[in-house]
Order: sequence, then C-alpha cells, then structure tokens
Amino acid sequence: MRRILSGVLSLGLLAAAAASPVLAAPNELVIGRAASAATLDPGFLREAGTLVDNVFDTLILRDTEMKLIPGLALSWAAIDDTTWEFKLRPGVKFHNGEAFDATAVKFTFDRVIDPDAKSPTISYVRSVVGVDVVDPLTVRVRTNGPDPLLPTRMSRYPAYIVPPKYIAEVGKDVFARKPVGTGPYKVTEFVQDDRVVMVANPDYWRGKPTIGRVVWKPIPEATARIAALVSGEVQLIEGVPAELVSLVKASPELNLEQVRNGGLTIYLGLKSTEKPLSDVKVRRALSMAIDRKTIVAEILKGLGTATGSQTSPADFGYKAIEPPAFDPAKAKALLAEAGYPDGFSIKMQVPRRYISSAEVGQAIAQQFAAIGVKAELEVPEWSVYAQQVPAGKQAPIYMLAWGSTQTLDADAALFAILRTGEPYSTVSMPALDTLLDQSRKIVDADKRKAVLLEIQDKMVEGVPLLTLYQEDSLYAARKELVFKGRPDARLPLFDLKFGP
Repeated sequence: MRRILSGVLSLGLLAAAAASPVLAAPNELVIGRAASAATLDPGFLREAGTLVDNVFDTLILRDTEMKLIPGLALSWAAIDDTTWEFKLRPGVKFHNGEAFDATAVKFTFDRVIDPDAKSPTISYVRSVVGVDVVDPLTVRVRTNGPDPLLPTRMSRYPAYIVPPKYIAEVGKDVFARKPVGTGPYKVTEFVQDDRVVMVANPDYWRGKPTIGRVVWKPIPEATARIAALVSGEVQLIEGVPAELVSLVKASPELNLEQVRNGGLTIYLGLKSTEKPLSDVKVRRALSMAIDRKTIVAEILKGLGTATGSQTSPADFGYKAIEPPAFDPAKAKALLAEAGYPDGFSIKMQVPRRYISSAEVGQAIAQQFAAIGVKAELEVPEWSVYAQQVPAGKQAPIYMLAWGSTQTLDADAALFAILRTGEPYSTVSMPALDTLLDQSRKIVDADKRKAVLLEIQDKMVEGVPLLTLYQEDSLYAARKELVFKGRPDARLPLFDLKFGP
C-alpha cells in the first residue's frame, strides 16, 4: 500500500510541476543534487569531487575516452624509478590573479601529505613523499618506491592545484568556503544546505565556458528533485530514484542518462576488530544472509549489478566474482559454530544517499533478522554521516559506496577501504596490507595485475566487508541541455551547453 500511495503522490506532484513551468534565466544552468557540499577544499573532501572538478585543475586530465591528456602539465616522464618530472603550462592564473607555477604544485601536495593535516583523501597519493621545484615551470614528484599509477593519481582530487598565497592570506577554513582555483568556473556563493553558485571564468586557459552561470541546489528528497526538473526549476539532476525512472523515460521534455555500471560499488563496511564481527564465521554468515540479486531486481529495479567484486569491469586488475550465495540456513549454522546460536544485536547505519539506499538498508535488516541478527538500523543525514565515517565514529556495520573513478584502476577501489589505518578503512588484515603495499610498487603490469587479483581472492576468503552491488549512474536532464554521462562519474560543466 505504501509503495502504491507513494507512486500516486509522485504522479500528482509531477503533474502539478509540469502545469506550472519555471523558466530558467538565459544561459543559466541549475543542477539538483541529492546532498549539499560540506567543503570545497579539494585536498580535504569527504564526498565525491563533482563540484571541485569544475573549480580546480589537475596536472593531467582525462578526455571523453578516458585517456590521460595534458592539463596544467604539458608533459610528464619518469626520470628514475622513484621520480617523475612534470613540465608545467605557462601563463595560467588562479581566479584571483595569482600565478600558477611550480611553487603552487609543491604547496598543494605538501599540505595533503602532511600527516598532521589528516587529509581524508591521502590514500590516493600515499606514495608521494615530496615535490621538488626545479624551476618555475618544472617540478619533480618523489615517491616511496616505483609507482606506475603516479600519472593517473595526478588526474583527480586531492591533486587539484591550489593557490598558496591566497590560502596563506585567508586560512584553510575560509578557503573551504570561498575557494580559488584555475578551473573553468569561479565560486561566487556557497551557502551550505542551500546553494553553490559558480560563474564562467572568462580567462580560462582552455577557453571561456559556454554556460555563464551554474547553481548547484541540494534537493535531498528524490521526488522533489524530479518535480523541480519537470517544472524547469532545474535542468539537470543526479541520483534519479529507481521507482521514478519510468516517469522520466515517459516524459517528452526529459532525457534519462544511464551509465551502465558507471556508479560506485555499494558495500557494508564492518568494524572487523570488534566482536562479534572479528570472527570470520560471523562475517560469512552476514554475507550469506543477504539476497543481493533480489535487492537489485526489486528495489533497484535492475539499475545495478549484484557482484562479489569491489572492482569495476573498466578497472585494470578487475576480477569477476559472483555475488556470494544467498543461503540463510547455512548462515544460521555458521553463527551457531561461532557461538551465536541465538544471533545477536548490532547497530547498522545506512545513509539516504545512493539509489534507494534506505530501502535497501531496511531489506538487509529484515534478511539479517531471518538468521537471528537484530540490526538496529539508523538512517543518518549525509552531511553528518560523511563526517562520522572517516573519523571512525560510524556504527559497527555501515553502508558506503566506493570505486575507481579516481584512476580506473583496482588500486583506487581497494586500497583506501582495505589498508589498515587508512581514513575510510575499518579492516585490519596483515596479509591484505602486505599485498596492497606490494601492488603500489610493482611496475611490471602483468605482475602487478597478479597481485591485485590475489588481493581480491583474499577478500573472498576473509570477508573484510560485504560487497553488495554496483550502481548504474542515473541522471535526468531537460531536453534542451546537451549532456552525456561519463564512466569516471565526472560532471564537467565545461563540456555542457544548451541546444537550439
């Protein structure tokens, strides 16, 4: 009954929205998002880099075919096993007029790799031990061993280059609210939980962007996002809810952009050093209690792929792993062997952030209950939860999404959530640590791939977390907006335009 009533209300709301269209200002794009940004400092993000992608530049970019191309660096080359040299683009300036140069590159990495700074994104550049200024347009990046992924690490956060003089002048807290980059758009307003406003940078080194003004508007409730799109209040939304995909497809004014397996991999993190999760039999039991395929088919409406692998088919080092078998009877037997014949109670957090994630959390709680595990489910606000997780303050079982959009390499999908001590890891398995460290220092591609595959085998054996499914990326846009989804999950404003 609740599902039917929700559908009726949705249809009514969308019809009302369509009846009273709101016209966007000329050359203005409004984007509806599921959550508000917490910070715009690219070195200290606790969320996807969707907004900062458009304010800052990296030394290396990716084109639409996902090939690495020159960005703020014109060229790069390894000069020995642990040193890469980058030749920088001349004449580039930050939005405030400050010159981009080698000093800015050094400053950017020094502030992220400083252990006292506790950057939540340090995992991506953990191999970097220092940056040396050779001359104003040349830097050398030193690593703690051979790092075959170093160029790829330079293509996204936390490698966005920031202005040292401006940050010294205003401080990191002001910079996080009023950022200055070299990118295609300048931030003019940042009101948390309300809006982020950007205007085109007329002096951008790649040329002036086509769209003059962009407003990012958080609209947490999914039906309200769709209604805003139908009415014309916004022209593009992220996170189309599964139950409303058919409505978007049926609308003559809207386009659905679906990137198959283009989203992140959803998993349940486990505080595996705490009882009862410290017992591998308990972790296996919880995994076998989850009916992943039914969740994807019925709750996600097929807009995802049940999987046993944290890596993506597009990743180097991907291993196809079937979803763990759904077997409640065996799960109960494993709990009994572990000393929990009557089950146990445990807290679980699932944010309302991913496709139908709260509903998925409720389904999993019911499936856990079927084997005697009482999951005390919380559905926290994303802005709070995004701060809790890297600080280790989340529940013993918690939902998170991770992936390899940083590098399109298995390393990005695995290291940050498996390596002991990383901000987003609650895993502590020495055998995994050894392999993860090895994988970052092997230059030979075949040998490195073998280690990445072995890591994934160890995951199947040790169950350090519960992989669920990989989402599709789902966007909806007004037909007048020319928009194409990307496999690296970027939303590059520079490439967008309004059609005739």
